[in-house]
Amino acid sequence: MFEGFTTTDIETSGAVIRTAHGGSGPPLLLLHGNPLTHVMWHKVAPRLAERFTVVATDLRGYGDSSKPQGGGDHSAYSFRAMAGDQVEVMEALGHGRFSVAGHDRGGRVGHRMALDHADRVERLAVLDIIPTYQQLANIQKGWAEESYHWFFMAQPFDFPEHFLSLDLGYYIRRKLDKKGVGLGPFTPEAMAEYVRCCTPENIHAVCEDYRATLSVDFEMDGADLEAGRKIVCPLLVIWGENSHVGRHLDVHGSWAAWADDITFRSLPSGHYPAEEDPQLTLEALFEFFQATAAP
Repeated sequence: MFEGFTTTDIETSGAVIRTAHGGSGPPLLLLHGNPLTHVMWHKVAPRLAERFTVVATDLRGYGDSSKPQGGGDHSAYSFRAMAGDQVEVMEALGHGRFSVAGHDRGGRVGHRMALDHADRVERLAVLDIIPTYQQLANIQKGWAEESYHWFFMAQPFDFPEHFLSLDLGYYIRRKLDKKGVGLGPFTPEAMAEYVRCCTPENIHAVCEDYRATLSVDFEMDGADLEAGRKIVCPLLVIWGENSHVGRHLDVHGSWAAWADDITFRSLPSGHYPAEEDPQLTLEALFEFFQATAAP
């Protein structure tokens, strides 16, 4: 799925990160969401690599990256900790400054990275999210019905881990088939990887991710909002018109609180635009990141 890419494990100060990298041109970091891995980019990464040096990673706790302990306050799975991993990965590959595209959880990691490491992030694209603070401070009924897992997975250990691990194959397929219409957007090869990587250790790490979101991440974002911190690089916000974001959330107003230089782009997809509509996703990313690419 990543022909021509080199796959390696890069040790950071807090984890070991599975990394696939290839191509040439300005560096572009691709970050995945839950319950996925870097494989979610397989329909667009090879094309992006024609113009960019593409780095696609598994976030800590996901895929083939290591799964460290979360700690008493779960902060080892905060978006700050995850962002730190990715900055170190890019440093190890020789990229001091780079662009980022992140879907779902990866978009939230990118948001935190653009705040904590503004000198590193040249451009940021987020796919199918609104900011974490606005998400939790203004919960909408429709979104809550479709996003039960935020609150179930954040329950204390080991309540969610126990139930989710009873049938991992069922869980991962049901989680990806959000509307009960089938897994058509996901290739058999990608699904095989998602199923392989859905282990009890992964489930625990993802629960720690969501526990951190409802505690340290929310508090961190609230403090930054109060202090007036903003994303200073250009920001592209992509969302699926048929996703829970497109149908229930205030995309424009939510992101306006965090950045001034924003490009908004809706796509006729659901929650997984890179796999549901790779061509339009690719066009949006090329258009936005072309300012950093060689002619």
